[in-house]
Amino acid sequence: MWSPWSKCSAACGHPGVQTRTRTCLAETVSLCNDATEEGRLCMEQACSACDLTCPMGQVNADCDACMCQDFVLYGVVSLPGGAPASGATVYILTKTPKLLTQTDSSGRFRVPGLCPDGKSILKITKTKFAPIRLTMPKTRLKAATIKAEFMRAETPYIVMNPKAKARRAGQSVSLCCKATGKPKPDKYLWYHNSTLLDPSLYKHESKLVLRNLQRDQAGEYFCKARSDTGAAKSHVARLTVIAPDETPCNPTPESYLIQLPHDCFQNATNSFYYDVGRCPVKTCAGQQDNGIRCQDAVENCCGISKTEEREIQCSGYTLPTKVAMECSCQRCTETQSIVRGRVSASDNGEPMRFGHVYMGNSRVSMTGYKGTFTLHVPQDTERLVLTFVDRLQKFVNTTKVLPFNKKGSAVFHEIKMLRRKEPITLEAMETNIIPLGDVAGEDPVAELEIPSKSFYRQNGEPYTGKVKASVTFLDPRNISTATAAQSDLNFINDEGDTFPLRTYGMFSVDFTDEATSESLNVGKVKVHLDSTQVKMPEHLPMMKLWSLNPGTGLWEEEGDFKFESQRRNRREDRTFLVGNMEIRERRLFNLDVPESRRCFIKVRAYRSERFLPSEQMQGVVVSVINLEPRTGFSSNPRAWGRFDSVITGPNGACLPAFCDDQSPDAYSAYVLASLAGDELEAVESFPKFNPNAIGVPQPYLNKLKYRRTDHEDPQAKKTAFQISMAKPRPNSAEESNGPIYAFENLQACEEAPPSAAHFRFYQIEGDRYDYNTVPFNEDDPMSWTEDYLAWWPKPMEFRACYIKVKIMGPLEVNVRSRNMGGTHRQTVGKLYGIRDVKSTRDRDQPNVSAACLEFKCSGMLYDQDRVDRTLVKVIPQGSCHRVSVNSMLHEYLVNHLPLAVNDNTTEYTMLAPLDPLGHNYGIYTVTDQDPRTAKEIALGRCFDGTSDGSSRVMKSNVGVALTFNCVERQVGRQSAFQYLQSTPARPSPASTVRGRAPSRRQRSSQGGQRWRRGAASLRFSGVAQQPLSN
Repeated sequence: MWSPWSKCSAACGHPGVQTRTRTCLAETVSLCNDATEEGRLCMEQACSACDLTCPMGQVNADCDACMCQDFVLYGVVSLPGGAPASGATVYILTKTPKLLTQTDSSGRFRVPGLCPDGKSILKITKTKFAPIRLTMPKTRLKAATIKAEFMRAETPYIVMNPKAKARRAGQSVSLCCKATGKPKPDKYLWYHNSTLLDPSLYKHESKLVLRNLQRDQAGEYFCKARSDTGAAKSHVARLTVIAPDETPCNPTPESYLIQLPHDCFQNATNSFYYDVGRCPVKTCAGQQDNGIRCQDAVENCCGISKTEEREIQCSGYTLPTKVAMECSCQRCTETQSIVRGRVSASDNGEPMRFGHVYMGNSRVSMTGYKGTFTLHVPQDTERLVLTFVDRLQKFVNTTKVLPFNKKGSAVFHEIKMLRRKEPITLEAMETNIIPLGDVAGEDPVAELEIPSKSFYRQNGEPYTGKVKASVTFLDPRNISTATAAQSDLNFINDEGDTFPLRTYGMFSVDFTDEATSESLNVGKVKVHLDSTQVKMPEHLPMMKLWSLNPGTGLWEEEGDFKFESQRRNRREDRTFLVGNMEIRERRLFNLDVPESRRCFIKVRAYRSERFLPSEQMQGVVVSVINLEPRTGFSSNPRAWGRFDSVITGPNGACLPAFCDDQSPDAYSAYVLASLAGDELEAVESFPKFNPNAIGVPQPYLNKLKYRRTDHEDPQAKKTAFQISMAKPRPNSAEESNGPIYAFENLQACEEAPPSAAHFRFYQIEGDRYDYNTVPFNEDDPMSWTEDYLAWWPKPMEFRACYIKVKIMGPLEVNVRSRNMGGTHRQTVGKLYGIRDVKSTRDRDQPNVSAACLEFKCSGMLYDQDRVDRTLVKVIPQGSCHRVSVNSMLHEYLVNHLPLAVNDNTTEYTMLAPLDPLGHNYGIYTVTDQDPRTAKEIALGRCFDGTSDGSSRVMKSNVGVALTFNCVERQVGRQSAFQYLQSTPARPSPASTVRGRAPSRRQRSSQGGQRWRRGAASLRFSGVAQQPLSN
């Protein structure tokens, strides 16, 4: 039998044919003689009327829009700057966008039949520009005109990245992501360990909420934002999920060594170091409220929760210290990231005075007379993009992407700017050729060809007069221009991944009306790139034109190049790459190729040539210049291709650079490092070539061709090294452990232990030694510990105090400050720390030197309950006696009781002033959110002897607090150290014994002093001190 006929599926009002089949169920098929298939004509019911209602006009045939036959819409569409937008496409948005027309050569269009209902939406599109959406005007007239101006399309750009978080199983968490762009991103995707999360399951957009967390949901998360113009990926955030009963932090502190005085040798460890322990600062699962926020109300970190007081036994005296005994999850120490710098010309160092510093469209800082600036980095900033604008128009506006320390503290950057080229005069009605590149003896890299009648005003009107033109070209064949490169030479591809560019030159253009100085735009500009300047043939087909987005610091594609074998008769044998572009609101352009051959270089910075893991420095700016060597001369580059900088953390830094696995000499890298504007030294390569000191074993080191900059010229600087970027072979054991890592092995580079191969920089030790009873790493403000004896009592407010001591005598003398609690009941008689510094010789007076000596500032302790007047003893080592005390300082101390007893003329004791006295008192006080910066500024003022200046040259006769007369030790008289070796220690309540620091090397930097750690620190229990002459 047949089943019933199903419903006719033909379109309404149209006939169709239906078929149905049946199957014989009998055991013998011969019993079924009837047909097994039949068909029939069918027709669906008549079509119903269109349900679209039109408040004016009539419904169109497709029933998706209203039409008014007697109305005409006129439109005028322009580009940024006012030029007509020809070839733009106009749509009306219905169920599916419906094409209406295109703009003509003057940017105009005409559309009849639309209804001026104030509701219908028009969409106008053009390649490389953000779509325009317009609402139809509402009018009773028969015609209307609309005007619109395109904005340049911008790919999505992440402005909020998800944060690293830690939770217990069963809790909830939210991860947030936000992106901008033109048009704004309309779709967000989330990934867990690189696997896309199902949007229908998690129902996420820019915010991902995970409830009732399980252990397997821990891992790495990132988002991808999409729009019509592309995509962008956020940074990776790590989510830690622990069991409900699991300890959030490892309670056992890890090893952390502090340096002891040179006469405090520890037999137990066979070294001059003592392990005080520390808790690694990392996010932990602490107490949270019930709110599900993008940023936790309270951020928790692992930190020291229990310490133990210990006495370190030295040669005849003891040092008190506090050792970390237990770690726990607690509230993170609040920190502030700061960027400081100096802006100057790349050719002669002329400072950019009183220039403006912009972050996006907001002015955030200003340079001073010496070109210096300071910026507090806003919270949640992941990528710091700053634009430096010279109000005097001497320099080209420069956009830089500056790395900073996200854990807090200050980072110093040298900003180099190109000097603006002197303008020339062009005739707007003639074809103009402008060469790009002025290296002596070399042809230009490229030329700009501006056809006649190409200039137009901001309102779109053609310009026919004289043009004042300034075109500044950054030529990569000039190695010295590398530090003036703009941004970080990155772009974002269609999938949202960040890729590097290799530049063949950047140019900044500025065209103005010669009479009124009005800025002019240019259309249909041709760029002719000489192909003989591209020495890597594989780069020719990938060459593109790019322009810089100053808001994001990213480069965006302007156009492609095509080959042109003949352009002018006199150069028929040349092949050129020709690209077309328009010059509108963007003023910086680039001739670049994407480069996928990437690696990372592992670099560490140390406080001394001992290269101890505990002496690694954070906040050091490490930079690399990617070089293209000349064929057969790896040490003699023909051009640079890219400039990058990173900041060292607790485990060094991984520096991105181009590399090649086929040809080790295809690229080389020039690496340098600086801290607070001072360059660090690289390990030497000649005459000594020690792989153990360099940090890289053989035979890989020979393959990398390590050379310090003074390898061939002993007079050259020692502050950089150059290597060949040979990509490590995957099956080579000796190349698998650094210092070069393949791009996909970034995590291995970041987590490599200090024992793995790496390149090294180190700081030349100054004549200075610091000891804190409560250990604190000034490179890492998050290592601060709540303790009454903390040298810095308040994080994010570091107050540095210095006193200037003048020494009359033929020798430089070590001067010590011994700092103890003076008036606070919790700290009285207890040691905060000691500071030793060697006096600096006066350049003009042979028998005079001076020392700027740090002491512990008076003020509130960490609990902010009451102040402590620090008891400070200033003790020059040697046969010294006090000659004078600054009269204003003495008067201040007399008027601010209690007054310390000074009956020993070989030293000076005071209860440190609470007020920030100035140079008239010989006291220098600076408060800053970064301890290193506070000390640097205070030292500069102390050397200069002023309250607002700075100097690296010691001025011994101004701003002095104390004066001592020091004579030479008599021949044959015992030194302090000889005395300690031959005389048993006799501790006494009324006496202490001091030693004398050994001789140390000195280093001058820009005519000044570099300070060194390493002077001795000796004491017995007691209050007064009786020094020994040396």
